[in-house]
Amino acid sequence: MRGVIEDALLAQRGALIGWVPVCLGIGIGTYFALPEEPDALVFISLCLLAPLILAASRLMHVAYAPLLVAMMLVIVGTGIAKWRTDAVAAPVLTFRYYGPIEGRVVNIDRSASDAPRLTLDRVVLERMSPARTPERVRVSVHGGQVLTDYQPGDTLIMTGHLSPPAGPAEPGGFDFQRHAWFLQLGAVGYTRTPVLRYAAPEVPDWRMRIFAARMAISTAVQDALPGETGAFAAAIMTGDRSAMGQETLADLRRSNLAHLLAISGLHMGLLTGFIFAVVRYGLALIPTIALRWPTKKIAAVCALFVGAFYLALSGGNVATERAFIMVAVMLVAVLLDRRALTLRAVAMAAIIVLVWQPEALTGPGFQMSFAATTALVAVFGYLRRFDMHRLPKWSQAVLSVVISSGVAGLATAPFAAAHFNQISHFGLVANLLSVPLMGVLVMPAAVLAVCLAPLGLWAAGLWFMDIGLRWILFVADRVSGLEGAVGHVHAPQWVVLPVMALGLLWLILWQGRARFAGVIAVLIAGTLWQQTTRPALLVADNGALLGVMGAEGRVLSKPTGSGFVAGIWLENDGGPVAQEIAASRVGFLRDGRVVSVQLDQWDVLQVSGKTALAALDGCGAADVLISNQVDNTPRPCLVFDIGKLRRTGALAFDLSEAGDLVITTAHSVTGNRPWNMRQGPSEPPIILSQERQAANAVTLLVD
Repeated sequence: MRGVIEDALLAQRGALIGWVPVCLGIGIGTYFALPEEPDALVFISLCLLAPLILAASRLMHVAYAPLLVAMMLVIVGTGIAKWRTDAVAAPVLTFRYYGPIEGRVVNIDRSASDAPRLTLDRVVLERMSPARTPERVRVSVHGGQVLTDYQPGDTLIMTGHLSPPAGPAEPGGFDFQRHAWFLQLGAVGYTRTPVLRYAAPEVPDWRMRIFAARMAISTAVQDALPGETGAFAAAIMTGDRSAMGQETLADLRRSNLAHLLAISGLHMGLLTGFIFAVVRYGLALIPTIALRWPTKKIAAVCALFVGAFYLALSGGNVATERAFIMVAVMLVAVLLDRRALTLRAVAMAAIIVLVWQPEALTGPGFQMSFAATTALVAVFGYLRRFDMHRLPKWSQAVLSVVISSGVAGLATAPFAAAHFNQISHFGLVANLLSVPLMGVLVMPAAVLAVCLAPLGLWAAGLWFMDIGLRWILFVADRVSGLEGAVGHVHAPQWVVLPVMALGLLWLILWQGRARFAGVIAVLIAGTLWQQTTRPALLVADNGALLGVMGAEGRVLSKPTGSGFVAGIWLENDGGPVAQEIAASRVGFLRDGRVVSVQLDQWDVLQVSGKTALAALDGCGAADVLISNQVDNTPRPCLVFDIGKLRRTGALAFDLSEAGDLVITTAHSVTGNRPWNMRQGPSEPPIILSQERQAANAVTLLVD
């Protein structure tokens, strides 16, 4: 048996590089999953332990040495995540602020509610010291104000509302506080007052110059191509999606074409591939150069520089940075006379991204882009074993497109479903009708437009872009309108995606028949996903909205208000409907501003407003009282007023097999981490039983 294990481990020697990002990812994921922030001494000890493990690996049998190296890489991944967390630390607003806001414009986009949105740095808030002022704030501008008059680098002033980044909408949900931490976004809010220019841009640095160029190009493109095609063209050329309509965005998502909008691997690959081909074949037409110069490497260098310029012009968001790293690794492989499209190149790109931005691991962009790339490289590597040259050339191209779209769609489907709770049933058809046109018409036309712009002739390139983009938008509209175009799934528990990802990576990376054990892991993950149950009752962290699971789906306590949270709950349930429809379902008893619901033997009461709370006699015979007001009145039940909810975050109620009421708080899941507003020990779920109910109520009231 020992010999079999050693042979299996020795067979991996040629493919160990692929496991490096996997081990780093395990370490990074472990760090983010910790319930408490580890002490710095722990990481110092681990940093000292890592080289000792590496040294010990050199003394072991050659078959087992990689196991110790893998252990060291897991430790390194944890340390990288900790270092990154401390490196981006910046002040976070700790209260709700209303007053003057001053800051420099560093980004202009749109919010989920389609309002123009400003991201500001060099922030100044009234009566707040610089040490406590957030590094960046993001303000949505309401009232129909036009922001195109403002330039990147302008210092703006306004009067607005700011609040700390919100926690998860439900326990275990997306943690916006952590996302904002790594963006150094210390506050978010809105304004309904006029936004005024306080000062013109100073002598801009290179970042502001590029930002200004990006917005100028976006405006010029939209002026030349009015409507949705102009907004689409501006998005793929500059990354500015602020002009895209919500209906168009919905159509692109439902048809699985939204990836064409974000500047990611597809765009970067198409652009650099087009430049590489044009330069290489163009130089091949000049015999003197073709015979004396390495035209392939010259083309790779040109494509690399164009890709870097595209990265800078697009604003350098995480998806584009990741795409450029992957393309750069492949082009460098060409310069070194190595095969560009290999799992080794994908692994190197993943290593760079994880070391540079370890927080990207938890985002859908990283997961979906590397899932698609890894699967495509693996599948096409396997297909090299078959002789495809007997097929007609046109059929080879068509088959490549079909296989690429199918493999990429299948590889990203689990991650898209887990993060966005929907599956596009006709996404393959939409991609087959759109992606080839993006490669052969839209992106080359964009390059042509940029090249002709200095001569004032870029309208020719934009005309061709307009044709291609109109077709893509037509396909998105038709496909999204088909009956059954989109299927909805409920959110999985947190363990599902890691198990599924590790199973798929094992299937691809492991050498030998044991690789098929990865299929077992994927099946286990699918089973766990299928068995995931949604909370019986959810409570928003403002105490204003409740949602109970009913026979028709989630029933909401009110038809308007807290719409963002309501939408997330319904999407995570796999049943997104309008809030008004969810509120019209049977499940709550309403009496003015008092709402009640019964979970088996347990009664939960929600009271809105000071007057209704003051008029309440005790707990109204309820076991749990929810209020969006501060409540200092002693009551004979479990009370979650607004003060308590701000500390615990959103709540999830479930019933145990014994009939006990289990209340999980968002803070008990997120833990005590630097990005959480509440600092303190992570409390366990609250359990109400007939015997312990009174004791729990007294404990909570004393707290």
